[in-house]
Amino acid sequence: MTVLQALKMDRHVGGTFSIPPGSVSIGSLASVALTLPLLDRAVYPAFQRYMGRAPNPLQRIGAGHILNFIGMAGSALVERARLRSGPAHLTSVLWLLPPLVVVGVGEALHFPGQVGLYYQEFPEALRGTSTAMISLIVAIGFYLSTAVVDLVRRTTGWLPDNIDAGRVDKVYWMLAVVGMINFCYYVVCARRYKYQNKNKEEVGSEDTLST
Repeated sequence: MTVLQALKMDRHVGGTFSIPPGSVSIGSLASVALTLPLLDRAVYPAFQRYMGRAPNPLQRIGAGHILNFIGMAGSALVERARLRSGPAHLTSVLWLLPPLVVVGVGEALHFPGQVGLYYQEFPEALRGTSTAMISLIVAIGFYLSTAVVDLVRRTTGWLPDNIDAGRVDKVYWMLAVVGMINFCYYVVCARRYKYQNKNKEEVGSEDTLST
């Protein structure tokens, strides 16, 4: 959907250079690449300095969930502004970057948190398998996203061939709501989860998701 939006927006930067539509999604990947070292070198040490401990994997995953549905809401607002600007392609494609950056930061929290949780909690003989869990989850996500797009196209008029005649913003709002519901379910599960491979002192301070 981001590429379709970019095709309908002003992609010129500096008057001469035009950003390729397919390159817009790189904003999310670049955000992940820049955020990971920042988290490891600055954010997590500062958190540990002020809180007495680093954020545990469940907290990192939860923060990733929050940023994910915030990014979807931001994408919805950008699309609504694009639709209001009319078919003259007046909205700059650069407005697509902030929501993508937010989603990228969320991924930088979410996926390493998952890897840490699986590697920590899997039995030692299966720790190598834990790294494959992320790829499995991403693959399932791609299949489900295709199914969701197909369902939306069949049941609504939000995704016609010409997105100027559709309501992609409503698709993003739907994803934001689903993400919020998913986060609430995650919080319930995280609060009930008991770490298996930590000593009692660590469990006492890290087995719940802080608010």
